[in-house]
Amino acid sequence: MAVPDWLATAEHVAHIHHRPPRPGRPVDWPDWVSPEVRAAFGRRGIDRPWAHQADAAEAAHAGRHVAIATGTASGKSLAFLLPVLAAPPRSTALYLAPTKALAHDQLRSCNDLGIEGWRVSTLDGDSDPDERRYARDFASYVLTNPDMLHRSILPNHARYARLLGRLTHVVVDEAHRYKGVFGAHVSAVLRRLRRLAAVHGASPVFVCASATISEPDAVASSLIGADDVLAVTADGSPAPGLDVVLLEPTPSLTETAARLLAGFTEDGQAIAFTTSRVQAELVAIRAQELASAPERIAAYRGGYLADDRRELEAALSDGRLRGVASTNALELGIDIAGMDAVVSAGFPGTLAAFWQQVGRAGRAGRDAVAVLAAREDPLDAYLVAHPELLFDRPVERTVVPTDNAFVLGPHLCAAAQEHPLTEEDSRWFGPQTVPLAERLTAQGALRRRPRGWFWTHAARAVDSIDLRSMQGKAVEVVDSATGRVIGQVDPSATDRTLHPEAIYVHQGETWFVDELDLGDRVALAHRADPTWFTQAQSVASVNVLAETASRPFGLGTLHVGSVELSRQVVAYLRRDAETGEVWDSTPLEFPERRMVTRATWWTLPDPALAALGAGTDDLLDLGGAAHAAEHCAIGLLPAFVPCDRWDIGGLSTLLHPDTGRLTVFVHDGLPGGSGIADRGYELAEQWWAATLQRLLTCPCEDGCPACVVSPKCGNGNNPLDKAGAAGLVALLVGPNR
Repeated sequence: MAVPDWLATAEHVAHIHHRPPRPGRPVDWPDWVSPEVRAAFGRRGIDRPWAHQADAAEAAHAGRHVAIATGTASGKSLAFLLPVLAAPPRSTALYLAPTKALAHDQLRSCNDLGIEGWRVSTLDGDSDPDERRYARDFASYVLTNPDMLHRSILPNHARYARLLGRLTHVVVDEAHRYKGVFGAHVSAVLRRLRRLAAVHGASPVFVCASATISEPDAVASSLIGADDVLAVTADGSPAPGLDVVLLEPTPSLTETAARLLAGFTEDGQAIAFTTSRVQAELVAIRAQELASAPERIAAYRGGYLADDRRELEAALSDGRLRGVASTNALELGIDIAGMDAVVSAGFPGTLAAFWQQVGRAGRAGRDAVAVLAAREDPLDAYLVAHPELLFDRPVERTVVPTDNAFVLGPHLCAAAQEHPLTEEDSRWFGPQTVPLAERLTAQGALRRRPRGWFWTHAARAVDSIDLRSMQGKAVEVVDSATGRVIGQVDPSATDRTLHPEAIYVHQGETWFVDELDLGDRVALAHRADPTWFTQAQSVASVNVLAETASRPFGLGTLHVGSVELSRQVVAYLRRDAETGEVWDSTPLEFPERRMVTRATWWTLPDPALAALGAGTDDLLDLGGAAHAAEHCAIGLLPAFVPCDRWDIGGLSTLLHPDTGRLTVFVHDGLPGGSGIADRGYELAEQWWAATLQRLLTCPCEDGCPACVVSPKCGNGNNPLDKAGAAGLVALLVGPNR
């Protein structure tokens, strides 16, 4: 599909980047690949592997850990399946995916090979008892996810002795998704897996498959806790021609994305990637209104029940659906052929995620179109104005903070319950193992005995660990009329999303929340069609616990360290669904949430502020300046550190009690920190210089979503002073600093 005329001539097109087609580099099959396996892939139209597939397979077959990082649709599955299929008889292998959908897609692909005697099975939360028994006792290739490995397989490793004791290979697919605190959790789970495999007599080879990322061998080493990882990055697969269109920010991103999706589905098949669940629903609804075949457009996101997900995936794969508005749930390697166009409704936070989305276009070998429709957001506006940052810059390095004690400590408890923990286990968990175990013993979590550390409590240690949220079991949304479970919401978002009288959107339907029971983790709701939506408001504070480092920063000082955050949802706004106008505010009563994490912050002394003419009579403007600077910086940090703006938060204050000065904080959004704030401290000069440029070059007069207005501000974006923010940041990184 070429760029259609209705898009090429659109008013808001800022840039079109053309990537020419690339020929493939096929090579011969490795000698150890059996005729049966060659024939199986031949039936799939694969006569010879691409060069990168053969290189990765050869290394894994020879016993080397491998990190293969090539583009979407480059055939990474064949690279890790070849050594799995060549393992000795009665061997077992594990495949780990970040989502159930991807594991089930791999199951379909494996079954399509038709290899006699190869027993492949999925094992996840949707598996019934018979399916679990088959995976445990008979399957040779088990497709699962880190959550199932963590909660079911490892705690019950004696029952899975056959699977673990014969384990030759472990495939970690979409490895770039395991970053931040989630990545640290998965790393601890993989180290527990290696430890228990050794207990049962196995030493599996790991193959980490990823979209294009920087230093994939270092990322894989962090995840699995091994140094000898070979990186395979030279993509030998062919690639179709691709036109990437950048659109300037528009007042209504939902409308823009919906029009693009509806337009592309008239002549082909398309996906619109959104940055939130609600946006996915709204884009799908509007695209259905605009399309000639509305029944062939749907939404797809996390929180759907298993049967709904499977039906949507099948309909998209076989072409019954022409268009889907999706969250990043469909960024992953689900085998969906024939995507003629991809729409990214807002930059997804990292270059790796952006190219993963773009890579969905042209999988069938046809030329394709991808569109980045920019949000009114500092980062999106900055990238559209500087396209070289998208097309000429290498993707970010994935950060996996494996030394996060908030993560590793609970996993050491889980490991001690699975098998007594000893000093020798430092080989798996690193140099913190013994000091952390001693600290856990002093806290009463573990008990030291001659054979090592033991978990002595009645409850299972793994039940206190949530890999994805660190907040516990999801809250179910239930239809109050029928008792049917509609969807699920992460506990950390419950008070913002499911407070009483909240408007909750699911699969194109709006629901009015009648009641929230935090004890039973249930929200009751009924169908409604309101003309408004709700937005929670909160108050927050930051307390400095420990400063790790500091340095001069212009006329101020830059700091990094540990902080305690407190946040409390105190009210919600009703806003007009069409205009966004605030109708009214209603108070709410929720408990205060506290969390220890990492932050970077800067301070400015009063003499420096005097240069701005900001005295005691101008405190409101100064507060608005600091607030606006905080918003703009948070919006731009993902341009320098691999994260999403929703992974971080901030706070600004005229006089912070711990610093005694005007202070602007930017902090990680997860307990213990995820490496984002620390990296921001290292890159502060470039990051805040870009913040100053955005403040100075944004064409608005008083501030807009493309510079200082934040979609997640708990104070309703009040007060904000764009001009004052530019003056404030100039004191840190201005031309004379």
